[in-house]
Amino acid sequence: MTEVTNPYDCMNCPLQDCRELRPLEPGQRAYMNSIKQGEQLFGRGDTILREEEDAGFLYTVLEGVLIRYLSLEDGRRQIVNFMFPGDLVGLQGAFDEPSSHSVEALTDARLCVFKRSDFVHLITENPRLGYDVTWLAAKEETALEGHIVSLGQRSAKERVVFLAVWLLDRAISTDIVQEGNVLRIPVTQSQIADMLGLSLVHTNRTMRALDRENLVQWDKREICVPDMKKASDFASFELSRNGRRPFI
Repeated sequence: MTEVTNPYDCMNCPLQDCRELRPLEPGQRAYMNSIKQGEQLFGRGDTILREEEDAGFLYTVLEGVLIRYLSLEDGRRQIVNFMFPGDLVGLQGAFDEPSSHSVEALTDARLCVFKRSDFVHLITENPRLGYDVTWLAAKEETALEGHIVSLGQRSAKERVVFLAVWLLDRAISTDIVQEGNVLRIPVTQSQIADMLGLSLVHTNRTMRALDRENLVQWDKREICVPDMKKASDFASFELSRNGRRPFI
């Protein structure tokens, strides 16, 4: 982790220009700037939050992609979600509880830093921002519901396609997808298996079959979904409609 020596002023936040994020009003940006503690850089594989630790800070993802996971005593882990620019990291810590999960940088990342104690005042002094915090928590729960259905009911192919389309959909909404529905993130087959509850061998076979069927092309550096509608129909995934996500 490295402290950024020239952090963005919230009045000039680059997330303001993201097409699918709802811009903050000038007064809201000024308030966020008054409580912002700076920015930190994390390299791929760095840990931002550790399970059961009392973190004193919350983070907004400015750049990069993170993974959220829980660990078992024997070292196995379950990846429960991915986090994209505009997402709030460590939300549970804002309610004075130890973190229930760990968060790791999947790519190099840049995060805005806030004291979690300041969010009590944020909610009372800026009800609209407080509502947005609640909205982000609710949206996180909705995403988890989709992933739980994958673990319990979807076939291996459906699980992989659902995850790929969900990742591309989030990438499109945060302007980090490349032409041709390509998302450049280094997700390993082991991480995919950790997310989807599949063995590494089964994951490998499933991904090769989906590549042959031209549904998902996934290697260790990027994901490509040639036809988002076809893939989303296959996995029963509802693509995002018009509607801008808030961010803090």
